[in-house]
Amino acid sequence: MSSSILIIVFAPLLAAIVAGLGNRALGNFPSKLITTGGLFLSAALSWPIFIEHLGGDVPATVTPVLQWVHSGTLTFDWALRVDTLTAVMLVVITTVSALVHLYSWGYMEEDPDQPRFFAYLSLFTFAMLMLVTADNLVQMFFGWEGVGLASYLLIGFWFRKPSANAAAIKAFVVNRVGDLGFMLGIFGTYLVFQTTSIPEILAAAPAMKGASTIGFLGHRFDTMTILCLLLFIGAMGKSAQLGLHTWLPDAMEGPTPVSALIHAATMVTAGVFMVCRLSPMFEAAPVALTFVTFIGAATCFFAATIGTTQWDIKRVIAYSTCSQLGYMFFAAGVGAYGAAMFHLFTHAFFKALLFLGAGSVIHAMHHEQDMRYYGGLRREIPLTFYAMLAGTLAITGVGIYWLHAGFAGFHSKDAILEAAFASGSEMGRSAFFIGAFAALLTSFYSWRLMFLTFWGKARWADSEHIQHAVHGHHESPDEEHGDTAHAEVRPHEGTAGYHPHESPLTMTVPLVALSIGAIFAGWVFSPYFLESEAFWNGAIAYNEHLMHAMHEVPLWVKLSATIVMLLGLFGAWLAYIKDTSIPHKVATQLGPVYRFLYNKWYFDEIYDFIFVKPAFWLGRLFWQKGDVGIIDRFGPNGAAWVVEKGSVVARRFQSGYLTSYALIMLVGLVAAVTWVMAQ
Repeated sequence: MSSSILIIVFAPLLAAIVAGLGNRALGNFPSKLITTGGLFLSAALSWPIFIEHLGGDVPATVTPVLQWVHSGTLTFDWALRVDTLTAVMLVVITTVSALVHLYSWGYMEEDPDQPRFFAYLSLFTFAMLMLVTADNLVQMFFGWEGVGLASYLLIGFWFRKPSANAAAIKAFVVNRVGDLGFMLGIFGTYLVFQTTSIPEILAAAPAMKGASTIGFLGHRFDTMTILCLLLFIGAMGKSAQLGLHTWLPDAMEGPTPVSALIHAATMVTAGVFMVCRLSPMFEAAPVALTFVTFIGAATCFFAATIGTTQWDIKRVIAYSTCSQLGYMFFAAGVGAYGAAMFHLFTHAFFKALLFLGAGSVIHAMHHEQDMRYYGGLRREIPLTFYAMLAGTLAITGVGIYWLHAGFAGFHSKDAILEAAFASGSEMGRSAFFIGAFAALLTSFYSWRLMFLTFWGKARWADSEHIQHAVHGHHESPDEEHGDTAHAEVRPHEGTAGYHPHESPLTMTVPLVALSIGAIFAGWVFSPYFLESEAFWNGAIAYNEHLMHAMHEVPLWVKLSATIVMLLGLFGAWLAYIKDTSIPHKVATQLGPVYRFLYNKWYFDEIYDFIFVKPAFWLGRLFWQKGDVGIIDRFGPNGAAWVVEKGSVVARRFQSGYLTSYALIMLVGLVAAVTWVMAQ
């Protein structure tokens, strides 16, 4: 396995280096071939490792790479650790990334900077693989920061687009806030355990439960609680949880394949992975687990409410991602780490499918992203329609309880709700009801997206992008397009002479592959993730009592997710198929509430008022008063002024007449003699 894991991790890095340095000299096709080939090789080697772990009781392996730091008691090497948790992440990362690389062949076909794009994609994949194979916290942080860098590069890939640059900076800055907590957590963990080795820390963590306190911010707190809260702050930033979530919707300014890879299936799940990896630590900190449950449930609800009002197809799916991550976190918070990882696993398939499906729709509609200008597309792009239908059935959790059969989300999301109820804690029960209501909203906005996009009358003629296409203006994807805020759908009969077209094979083949995962992943892998302690083999903290209690919850709890799914489907059908005037009436009657949700709970405005404007004011103060007014004035500018004035005086003595120089010499001689006599 050692040679396989080295190839899995370093093939994307090698491909990124070749494509990045070769760039346009190498050419588009070779760059795409090298990077995509490297990812398919990694994926092909990852699946056998995962399948081997399905047999259960497979011990963890550690493959040394090189010596890193040996300084006093601080010692850690670069090594690749593979256990069941890593094996799960390997197949998720490499499979989705390989399919996204292939999809990008078609989506980015007209972009002049394809080698750079594919190099960034492969660099991101390498960093993510470094994160999940980390044997120590420093190596995990290296991968953690690597994916942050790669996401910055990919979100701002269209750097001529101001909104993309702003979104990239926003993502980078917000993640730095979370990373500060993560760094403090790593520092504190080393201070307490005197090691950064993850296996050693996890082995010692249970004995630390309530055993000591640590000084923080001038007070004494329970050691494990503080460490876990700091580590979780890092997870909140990377996984876009409430408070540090504002970067995720704006990240949709990047190309759609980036959204599928980074902001749906892999990078945003890094926080969930980290919490599950360090689950023995969190089990020793009940207060921290309660906080994780609360944040997860709050994020789940918050993001779902916003998703019901957005018109940009990618932003709807982005807030859906934020909401689904909330499910994963409150599953971990109640101790159901297996259920959290199972939802991470299934979510990767159906959410990547939805993003790539949305990209296919955008491609067909000439980069139009506003769903009010769609309609009737199921007849024009049928393969995309069926792929997105499979993704929608998966995310809304369609299934039949008595047959134990359904789409991916039916198995994983329902398991999370059952675990939250079965936990018995007050916060767990609250998370169950919040999660059930969020599932209703998820069903509503998911079917709203489908009905607005694929059903009803064609509304293409109102789209400026389609008008540009009809009149021969080939708009580049990095041109900025506006986003209006009207509440009602504006139907239009005509098509303005434009007929959407199905995407090429390079885009539709990944849709078919991900559809298979969205349909079957939950049914096939549910017994392993949820019921097999041997499968996990100590990779996570496995609560056998909770797993048993999940089967004992009342029938209405088991059926609750299906019931709310049907209610959400009916509400969306009623508002967007049966009577399309309902959305406008509701938005008008609930004006303040609608505007509150449409404006994303005004988080951006609040942060702008509290943090951004004061930061700019302080920056201008230091710049104009400090830098210009003091440093420049009395520093380089002041010195230049003295030299300038001195030169004016000196110039008066430089007349060029011999008599003037003689006079100056005489005066100097007299002054010297006078000074000597005065001594």
